[in-house]
Amino acid sequence: MTFEAEQLGQFPEELAATLKGLRKAAGLSGERLARRMNVSQSKVSRIENARVRPSIVDVEQYLRGVGAPPEAVERVMSLARLANTEWRNLRNLRRTGLGSRQAELKALESSSRHMRYFLLSLITGLLATPEYVRASLAHSPADTSKAVAGKLERQQILYDASKRFTFILTEQAVRFPLVGAHAMAVQIDQLASLAQLPNVRMGIIPVGTRTPGLPLNTFTIYDDRMVTTELTTGSIVFRDARDIRAYLDEFAGYEERALFGDAARELLRVWAAAFRDGLQSIT
Repeated sequence: MTFEAEQLGQFPEELAATLKGLRKAAGLSGERLARRMNVSQSKVSRIENARVRPSIVDVEQYLRGVGAPPEAVERVMSLARLANTEWRNLRNLRRTGLGSRQAELKALESSSRHMRYFLLSLITGLLATPEYVRASLAHSPADTSKAVAGKLERQQILYDASKRFTFILTEQAVRFPLVGAHAMAVQIDQLASLAQLPNVRMGIIPVGTRTPGLPLNTFTIYDDRMVTTELTTGSIVFRDARDIRAYLDEFAGYEERALFGDAARELLRVWAAAFRDGLQSIT
């Protein structure tokens, strides 16, 4: 199956229509199918009207319930996986407003218990100083004032003791000079400070560390239900359990190689001092 990235958002509706067509072809009412699936009739209705995004397990149950032939099962399962994947184009996000994206992320963080962040090239907004946040959005042609305010407001969730955060940062992410030397030193000091929060676990992967896989992208895992992967022109959202498991396994591999606790804080201290020393040598 070939498609354009922008088509990913259309697959939930196509999946819903396909499933409904299979039920009707099988001569089953929604109520009868619901009994076969051991779910409520309202859930079947919501699936068929694309009001909910069915999981892979839901689709498998549905297909068994209607007695779908093997060729239909293969096609529909491929469609289900695509329906659980979403492409978010950066151009569209800028059009709708980067501030609204921050509100969406805030809601997602509020509904999650354990968030895992693999940061390959830059520091995430949750850990960033105001100057770093502004610099990270400076390239955007859109008004970023609401996005900056939203990023800084979201940082309050780090102090919610009911949430757990695990951050894995590469040395490149920590030391990339997005702002001036003094501001970088302050930013790295902030990382060391936040690493001491009881619900925050922060690991550092120094340059030269051998990792089990080849890091390609920054990504965030929300519990075991959703992954977002950052690309240059947008982001991809994965909800398929198999994709989520793959990212959880990848994250665990980086976690095994990362430095935590005193070892991580010592690296941060040395790197912050290096930025300060560089600033002093210039002046």
